[in-house]
Amino acid sequence: MDKSKIPDPQADALGALMDDHRAVKGQFKAFKDTDDRQEKETIALEVCSQLSVHAEIEEGIFYPALRSVSEELDAMLGEAAVEHKVAKDLIAAIEDEVEGDMMEANFTVLAEYVSHHIEEEEGELFRAVINEDIDLRETAQTMAAQKEELSQA
Repeated sequence: MDKSKIPDPQADALGALMDDHRAVKGQFKAFKDTDDRQEKETIALEVCSQLSVHAEIEEGIFYPALRSVSEELDAMLGEAAVEHKVAKDLIAAIEDEVEGDMMEANFTVLAEYVSHHIEEEEGELFRAVINEDIDLRETAQTMAAQKEELSQA
């Protein structure tokens, strides 16, 4: 999805989420491109932190702003909640044993899983939000404030 084509009422909220998506996808590539174990561990922990903040913002602010707009959106939000649960389980496994033998396997699965989630979210959920013409300007401000607070913690 091209950020420049998102209508104003949705631009800040969807743009911020897309920025997060691009950042972690870049980290997924950096992880794959390095053979240095220490660097992989550092990247893995950073991505886990970024995804945890992102998920908290989506689940606590963004998704609730979309609830009950349409049955289609509610169905997508239900699926997204399940996807977040699986991602959180993988994040916990990585954080619990970042130096363990399964870290790389867990991270690889997390990267594949989150990449798929991003494609669905941007390709389906975000398009539905735009089609429903949901005004997310206040939501975007709340999301930005929450992200700043969580990033400082």
